[in-house]
Amino acid sequence: MQTMPRNGQIRMKNFSAPLPLWARVVLLAGLLGIVLGAGLVVYRYFSKPVTLSLAVGSFDGEATKIASLIAGRLDAAKSSVRVNIVPTESVLDSAKMFAAGKTDLAIVRADVGDLSEARSVVLVNKAALMILAPGTAVTSVDKLKGRTVGVIGGEINQRIVDVLKKEYDLADKVTFKNIAPADAPRAIQSKEASAFLLVVPLNEKYLSLVRRFFSNNRNSLPTLIPVESAGAIADMDGAYESFEIPQGTLRGNPPVPDADLTTLRVGSYLIANKKLDPDVITALTQALINVRNDLVRDQPLLAGLAAPDTDPDAYIPVHPGAAAYYNGTQQSFMDKWSNWIYLTPMVLGAMASIAAAAWRFLGIERPVPEEVVMKTLFALPRRIREVTTDAELTEIESQVDAALDAEMANAIRSENAQDISALVSMANRLEDAIHRRRLMLAATPPVAKG
Repeated sequence: MQTMPRNGQIRMKNFSAPLPLWARVVLLAGLLGIVLGAGLVVYRYFSKPVTLSLAVGSFDGEATKIASLIAGRLDAAKSSVRVNIVPTESVLDSAKMFAAGKTDLAIVRADVGDLSEARSVVLVNKAALMILAPGTAVTSVDKLKGRTVGVIGGEINQRIVDVLKKEYDLADKVTFKNIAPADAPRAIQSKEASAFLLVVPLNEKYLSLVRRFFSNNRNSLPTLIPVESAGAIADMDGAYESFEIPQGTLRGNPPVPDADLTTLRVGSYLIANKKLDPDVITALTQALINVRNDLVRDQPLLAGLAAPDTDPDAYIPVHPGAAAYYNGTQQSFMDKWSNWIYLTPMVLGAMASIAAAAWRFLGIERPVPEEVVMKTLFALPRRIREVTTDAELTEIESQVDAALDAEMANAIRSENAQDISALVSMANRLEDAIHRRRLMLAATPPVAKG
């Protein structure tokens, strides 16, 4: 309900009182705090570094040490991508763990394990096949027939044994015996096999290890047996490539081998699950290359860290995130954030609407002058019905004339036909109300004064 006091102001009778100003301010402050808190949580969530698990292992534990060193450097540099090391006993165990989906990353050899979900990130190193025969009785793969070959590393080298069997028809003619790396010196000294097969990087650390394996042999260093069909094997199995071991690799004088020697070589890679976010892998690749540049002087084993084969037909396809870094096709700022740039004005507009609603909720908005005039005009009929003298009606007529003149001028300037029509209707209504009230006052006899 509404009542009309003599001064013309309209008052509302509310069945429930509005919240006081202080309560509305506290409520809005609480809501603002919740929004800011949620924004901070979201920011912290998206800005925190991504941690990826890495399975790594080797028979000498060196790979785990190097991976831990890299992980520590990423932490110290506050990289956006961190690495959590998951140590394993061997590269085969790392490959199995990765294939089972238990880690995001792994360091594996290209010929070990199921790599169907793998995408390469960096090339860690390349290892060469070496078949070493103590003495000079065995000088070629064909002469291994009827003999025993010790496979140092066992199951890890099973695939390379299988390709040799197939290429040289050795399946029923050569006995391949698995030997753990820790047992290699004993097996060599006790002549458990006529030749020994191993796959190692050709850097000084591992060449020194090979020399120690054969250090007590009376014939000193063994004969290196070439794999003349390495090219054919590489064509058949993309995990391998043909490679020439340089003359004098094991010893310089007299040189062993005495000439460049053909064999097979296989790469070890840091691999990532193909489903990982390309942006995360791009950041990881860049961080790894930066770490390599920083540490290679103190850690020579990192010298082999390089870009993998980025060709589409590579044996282990490169991860799209790593390819973006190597090819220089990382998304620019505009490419990456264009959607946000487009949406920000919309978000700000929505926030402005919310702020305006909050301002109105506080009840401190001021109506525009046009609204004040129109509200006054709409309130006049009730005021007219309550006047008691002709003088008051004359005063109201003056107010109506002034208000209508101003509003009509505004409506004409805006060329708004609807506003003009509304004003004409309002003027007629007010004129009729004043006329009826004046007639009523004239017909009412004056009250006698006591």
